[in-house]
Parts: sequence; C-alpha cells; structure tokens
Amino acid sequence: MRAQDSATAQTAIAVPVAPGSGRPATGRGSAARAGTLQAALGVTAFSLTFPATAWGLEGFGPWSLVAVRTVLAAVIAGGCLLALRVPFPGRRHWVGLAVVAAGVVLGFPLLTTLALQTSTTAHAAVVVGLLPLTTALFSALRVGTRPSRTFWVAASAGAAVVIAFTVQQSGGALTSADAYLFAALLVCAAGYTEGGRLARVMPGWQVIGWALVLCLPVTVPVAVIALSYEPVQLTAHSVTGLLWVAAGSQFVGLVVWYRGMAAIGIPKASQLQLAQPLLTLVWSVLLLGEHLTPAAPLTAAAVLVCIAVTQRARG
Repeated sequence: MRAQDSATAQTAIAVPVAPGSGRPATGRGSAARAGTLQAALGVTAFSLTFPATAWGLEGFGPWSLVAVRTVLAAVIAGGCLLALRVPFPGRRHWVGLAVVAAGVVLGFPLLTTLALQTSTTAHAAVVVGLLPLTTALFSALRVGTRPSRTFWVAASAGAAVVIAFTVQQSGGALTSADAYLFAALLVCAAGYTEGGRLARVMPGWQVIGWALVLCLPVTVPVAVIALSYEPVQLTAHSVTGLLWVAAGSQFVGLVVWYRGMAAIGIPKASQLQLAQPLLTLVWSVLLLGEHLTPAAPLTAAAVLVCIAVTQRARG
C-alpha cells in the first residue's frame, strides 16, 4: 500500500489483475518491480520471525507469546482502521478473512511457536522453506492460476533443495516439531492464498488488519488465561522478540507481503520466500549464536538460482 492511498471503501488496489491469471493485467514493468520489492520486504520481515520468537520464548510461554502478539498486532491494526474510518468489509469477504485469520494470524504462529520449543530456528527455517511451493499449489487450486512448466520445474527444484537440506540437518529423523511445522505450512499457505486473492479487491493492510481484529474475541481471553498460567519474565530479549513478532511479522510484514502478491501474482511472490530460510539462518547465527553448517552456502546458491528462474518464467 502506498502511503498516499485512501483507506476508504472506494479505494481499489492499484494493480488490476486479469481474472484467474494471478498476475497484473497490464504487465507494466514498474508495477511488477514495485510488487517484487514489497514482497521481498515482507520476506525480510518474516525471516526475523523465528529468531524473534526464540527470544520471546525466553520470557513467555508459547500460548502467552502467540496470544499477546496477536492482541498487540490487532490493537495496531484496529487503531489504523479506526483512524482512517475504514468501513467494515462486505459480507462476501467474511469467509476469506476467516481463512486468513485461521491460517496466518492464529495457526502458523501457534504451530511454529510450539515447534520452536524443541527445534532450533535453523531447522525450523529450512522446513518452512517448503512454503513457496505449498502456496503455489494452493493458489492453483483456489484461484485458478496456471504457472508454466518451467515455473513448476524451478519451484520443485527449489523445494527439493530445501528438503535435502532439512534431512541433512536433522540426520534423517523427523520429530514432533517437524509435524507442527508441516501443519503450519498447510494452514499458512491457505491463508496466504486467500489473503492474496482478497488483496486484489481491498488494500493488503486492510486484509490483515481485519483478520487480526476479527480474532480479538478469541485472542483476548486466551491471552488472559495463558498469562495467568504460564510464567512471564520480562527481559530485553523477550520484550524485543514479542514486539517484533507483533508489529513487524504479524502486521507490517504481512501488509507489504499481500500488496506484493496482488501486484506480481501469488505463485511468483511465493517463490521469493525460498530465500526466507537462508536469511533466517543468517539471523540465527548473528542473533542466537547458532552454528551455520557448511551446506548452507551451497543451499543458498541453489535456491537463489531457482528464484531467478521462477521470476522470469511466465506464469
């Protein structure tokens, strides 16, 4: 969303999309570049989510962390919606917003936070690296996108690289944390796809904003109960982690991400997330002191090649 966009019911997204194509109808280079940049900013914000969650878990329980982060993000989003007097979305959008809320606002944060209780951020990052291909599959089923064969070959190759890296990191044994992470892939891909579809007809920040607000009847009681049962220790790390996942990952990151998806199409935007696990690995080393294996640079090179191919392939 551009800063000068009006957040009223009459505001249409700036990039018209051809029905069923998942891509801008005009194909103008400037719109595509802007959409790619916005999607990349979203990926950068998301890449910090796991390290920030690990920091948050130093002072909060998993249920407290997820519930409080969602409430804080909803307060930010609700304040923006109220300040700009954005009307409540039409009834036809309620189901889509519910899918976004269930997948992106509640499901993915909860499942990944539970996984990070026993998994390193590096391992979680490479498993969630399968998200781009999962999102592309959901997009093909939900909005009728039909990427080219080259696109699918490159996307599958990127996914294969991520899987190989994951198996190598875990020694070939899957854990309960992996089960949480694979479930998180499914619900998040559904939420991303539905959010990208809604972002064609309303500004992306309103999509995630309303999804967050709609979750308040659930997240506020859960936050109160969780905080009463789980111990809380406020430290610099735990507070910083909480604030980042609430404001950066849960709101700002999703705003630019949905805007980017609306501009360049769901499949191509999702492939930018192939870089997310590699960025998270870097943050894990810098912020958490985790060990970066020698396989990471090779994985990074292979994944970046796949990203370049998918961005050039006609979808």
